[in-house]
Formats: sequence, C-alpha cells, structure tokens
Amino acid sequence: MPLLSTDTLSPDCQLVRWQITEDEPTLARQLVLTADEQADLNGITHPGQRVEWLACRVALKSLIEDAGFPYMGLYKDEWGKPHLFSSVRGTFLPGHVSLSHTPGWAVAAWHFARPIGVDVEPIRDQFTRVVPRVLSATEIADANGQPDRLAVYWCAKEAMYKLYGKRQLTFREHLLVDSFANGATQLTGHVRLPDAYTAVTIHCQHVAPGLVAVAY
Repeated sequence: MPLLSTDTLSPDCQLVRWQITEDEPTLARQLVLTADEQADLNGITHPGQRVEWLACRVALKSLIEDAGFPYMGLYKDEWGKPHLFSSVRGTFLPGHVSLSHTPGWAVAAWHFARPIGVDVEPIRDQFTRVVPRVLSATEIADANGQPDRLAVYWCAKEAMYKLYGKRQLTFREHLLVDSFANGATQLTGHVRLPDAYTAVTIHCQHVAPGLVAVAY
C-alpha cells in the first residue's frame, strides 16, 4: 500500500500526497478514463511517467470520493489546465484542482472555491545552477545559493504558474515570492502582469520527497 497523507490546508483546501508503489496495470484498474484522458496517456511513452500520470489521478479520485462526491475524470481547458467534470445526475462537484508528480510520488490538491496550483519537488543540487535563471535579483540575493531555499522558490513559482493557468508570463518577471524564514510553511506570492495583480497564499510542506507547494 502507498503512503497516503491527506492534509486540510484550510476549510476549503485539501492536499493528498501519494507514495507510488503500484505498477501501471494496478493504477489503471482504479480509473475509468475519458477518451481525451486515454489519448493523453497514450501520448506518454516513458513507463515511469505513465505510472506517475495515473497515480496523480488515483490520488485525486481518493480526495473526491472521500468527500462523498463521484469522481468523473478531468478535462483540460485551452491552456492545458485540468478541471473536474462538474456533475452527474444533478450532483454538483465544486472547486478547482491541480496535480503534480515526481519519480515515486504523486500529489493532488483540491480547492472548493478558488483556482489552485500544486508542485512537488525533491531538493536537488542542480537547483543551484538552474533556479537562479528564473529568480529576480532580490530573490537570488535572498536565496544566497542555498539549495533548500532555491528549491522553495522554484516549487512556489511552479505552483503559482499552475494556479494562473495561462502561459503569457515568466517566472522571473511575473511570478514573485516574498522573502521567507528557513522552514517557513506559509509564503506570500505575487502574480504581477501589466494589466493585473494578484496576491497569492502559498503553503509549503517540507516532507518526502522534499517539498510540496500549494498556491491559491
């Protein structure tokens, strides 16, 4: 059995974290995919990524069904952001969802009222080489080359990107994160566009396999 951890981040927001121990057939038997979902899965050739893709949806299904709703699958909007099919036989299925995975782990987040974004990342040495390219000068100075702090910035910005759900933005210019204390569990982010501004709450969990960030 997987390590299944479900956390209530707020009265309207839940997160499930799933350690993947199952193989593809075992996960696939737990889902009824729509034609579009099956086409998406068919387009994934890497065996590990196929397992992670399925595990994310099994994790989300567990959240939805534990709340007493039927899980009917996902559809994607024009930007590729996933959404729940909203009703069956008159039952309304509220909220917004986001998925993320990394080798061995799958996470799913569900907010009943607001758009949401989630990201899961292990802490890796290559953060010191890659992440500064997407940070502002202030964020680079604050991270001070520390892999764990760079990982928080990266994970938070990925979650914010998924929250926004569109693609006309860059991590360095449009997605900003305020300075935070080491080990902080709640961060403040900002989506700054030429014609719009949104303040974002980001929950950050320091758990296996490294970090999980949820933005809403």
